[in-house]
Amino acid sequence: MEHTASVARRVRALVAILAVAATAGVNAADKPWPQFRGPDANPVGTNARLVDAWSKTDNIEWTVDIPGLGWSSPIVVGDRVFVTSVTTDGPSKPPQIGTEYSNEYVAELTKQGLTEAQVLEKVNARDMEMPHEVQLHYVLYCLSLKNGKVQWKQEYHAGRPPGGRHRKNSFSSETPVTDGKAVYVYAANLGIFAYDLKGKSLWAVKHDALPIYLDFGTGASPAIVDNLLVVVHDNEKQPFIAAYDRASGREVWRKDRDVGTKGAMVVKSAWVTPYVWRHDGRTEIVTVGPALAISYDTAGNELWRMSGMGGAPIPMSFASDGLLFLNGGRGRPLYAIRPGATGDISLKTGERTNGFVAWSEPRGGTYLPSALAYQGGLYVVTETGILTRFDAKTGAVTYKTRIDPAATAFTSSPWAHNGKVFFLSEEGTTFVVAAGDTFKLLRTNELEGMALATPAMVGERQLLRTQHRLYSIRRKS
Repeated sequence: MEHTASVARRVRALVAILAVAATAGVNAADKPWPQFRGPDANPVGTNARLVDAWSKTDNIEWTVDIPGLGWSSPIVVGDRVFVTSVTTDGPSKPPQIGTEYSNEYVAELTKQGLTEAQVLEKVNARDMEMPHEVQLHYVLYCLSLKNGKVQWKQEYHAGRPPGGRHRKNSFSSETPVTDGKAVYVYAANLGIFAYDLKGKSLWAVKHDALPIYLDFGTGASPAIVDNLLVVVHDNEKQPFIAAYDRASGREVWRKDRDVGTKGAMVVKSAWVTPYVWRHDGRTEIVTVGPALAISYDTAGNELWRMSGMGGAPIPMSFASDGLLFLNGGRGRPLYAIRPGATGDISLKTGERTNGFVAWSEPRGGTYLPSALAYQGGLYVVTETGILTRFDAKTGAVTYKTRIDPAATAFTSSPWAHNGKVFFLSEEGTTFVVAAGDTFKLLRTNELEGMALATPAMVGERQLLRTQHRLYSIRRKS
């Protein structure tokens, strides 16, 4: 009897070990990737098995078609991957690589002698997609992290879009967010839609459609702070920040924002995801709008503000090693902010530092990609592929270079792991650069399709989204 019991214990132990081994690819200990740019809003992976080399076939664990178009990034909790997309009844205007093609078209038409009204009509016809032109289906997909199979999908809206989009944008560019119990989908001019992890609708809050500058579309993702879901909607009518109870969708507070540029071209729209900054016992919600960065407490009260931001900003703020990094936009400054600020901390003319600004670079801001802090460096890449590495503590430039002659268009945020920094171009090529004071391009990795979404990392997997597909990149052995 004792021998039989001993064997049984051994069998149970073996079964337990095998069960752990079978689920190692979806390990509960793997840190989730709950939001745009990951848990810390600074996409750095820590797993030693994350790979730095892949192709359309090499180190591809699985790949799955994602119907429609969406530039939202994948998020992960447990064994579930969430991603949104929008399909169109009939044809839709396809995206194009680069940022200047509309401006180039305007110059070409103007040179032909067309009037301003004629130029605008032709540019809109080619590059803008307006509500009367399309019927849409907005869909949230839940995929298996293990094999990419669709576990469930929910259509959270169907019909005409609430506003237009530039064809470089999508109608589904906001990345969802999860608290591990539910997933929250935000579409700025539609509303917020909450689902449990099995796909059951929990609540929905509808938003009025508000005008966006030149009908470019929306893109700022939501954030979670304590029991609140926070959204920022900088638009041409009335910019605002609002917080909702995660359990019920009840609006807890809402504050109008006085952001906006002045002068001949007044712009109030922006596409910046709010950043939740926790430090020294204080929690801040850091936002960047046209002309102004404003930080709020969790009750919506303003803590500090800073001028110097450009019009129509896009890159997200984040913190690393005790400093907050603010990107003022293309041609505007890059700032490193110390904790504890109050009031107006704007730099005066000629200043590059003050009591709360640790350092700044007057023209260090970028148009599309957010920056990355890694191993003492701050990596900042422009939409045209110019990479600058700053010393993150001092702001000293350690190098500035073009990544590669072929690297000419970037929207995705860079990410890093295992001593390397990764830059995904709009053409679907990832440029792998050695981390450190000296620039060294190590390799390039090719995938199929245009790419604007920022990858996710969970355990030893990297999830990269291209225009039509989602890839799980993982070491094969």
